Amino acid sequence: MKIGFIGLGIMGRPMSKNLLKAGYELVVYDRNKWKRDEVIKEGAEEGTSPKDVASRSDVIITMLPNSPQVKEVVLGNGGVIEGAKEGSILIDMSSIAPLASREVSEKLAEKKIRMIDAPVSGGEPKAIDGTLSIMVGGEEKDFEECLPILKTMGSSAVLCGEIGAGNVTKLANQIMVAVNIAGMSEALVLAAKSGVSPEKVYNAVRGGLAGSTVLDAKAPLIMDRKFDPGFRIDLHIKDLGNVIETGHGVGVPLPLTSSVMEMFQALKVDGLGSEDHGALVKFYEKLSHIEVTR
Repeated sequence: MKIGFIGLGIMGRPMSKNLLKAGYELVVYDRNKWKRDEVIKEGAEEGTSPKDVASRSDVIITMLPNSPQVKEVVLGNGGVIEGAKEGSILIDMSSIAPLASREVSEKLAEKKIRMIDAPVSGGEPKAIDGTLSIMVGGEEKDFEECLPILKTMGSSAVLCGEIGAGNVTKLANQIMVAVNIAGMSEALVLAAKSGVSPEKVYNAVRGGLAGSTVLDAKAPLIMDRKFDPGFRIDLHIKDLGNVIETGHGVGVPLPLTSSVMEMFQALKVDGLGSEDHGALVKFYEKLSHIEVTR
C-alpha cells in the first residue's frame, strides 16, 4: 500500500515520518520545498502536486490549516480529485468546519472516492511520538480499513459518527482545551499575585479534581517561560472561529468559548499569535502586572 501525504507543517512532518518508520511507502507534497526535502531524506518519494500524489497513492492523507486550503488541495485545479483512483480513500486529518468536510466528501463520492475526516489532538509533542488522539467521522468499513494507518500516528482513534463527526468532536475538544488553559492561567496568576508559589500550587492540585492533561502539559512550560509553539495561538483562533460558526449554525450559544476567543485575539494584536496557546497566561499577566514563574 502506498500512502500520499499532503501538508508537511508542524504536525504533518512528524506524522509522515512515523508512517515511514512503520514501513509504509510514502509520496509527499507541500508547497514549501524544504519541508518536502526533510521528509524525502527519511525515505519518502516526492510528489509534484496534489493531483500527482493522489494518482500514485491508494490512501491520501491531508494535514492542512483550514477549510479553504482543504477545498483547494482536494477539489481545486490540480487537486486530489483529479488524480485519485476510483475506490481510493482520502483521510483528511486537518481541523476544519464539519460542513466543509461533508461538502468535500460529497464531491469526492461523485467520483467514487471515499473519505473520512480524522482531526487530531495532542500538538507537536504527541505528533512526534505517535500518541495523538484521533477523532474520526465516516463509514465504519472505511474507518476499519484505515485504522492500522491511524494507529501508527496516534495512541487512540475513535469513530464518532458519520462524515463531519470527527471535526465536531475536535471542535468540542478545542473548547475544553481553551477553557482549561484560561482557567489554569487565571489560577496561577492569582497564586503569583498573592505571593504563593505557582509551582507549589501546581503540585498541590494536580493530583486532585483540578488535575488535567492540560495542566500537566502547560503549567511547567509556563513556569519555565517556554512558549515555543506546540500549537500556535493563531491556529487555536482558527479552531475557535470554526467552533463559533458551527455553534451559531446549530443554535448553541458559546459564552465561554467567545470569551477565550477574545483573549486570544488580544494576544494576537500584541504580536503573540505565533506563540504556543499556553501563552494565554500573558493575557492575565498583563492585566495583573505579575509573571508566573517557578
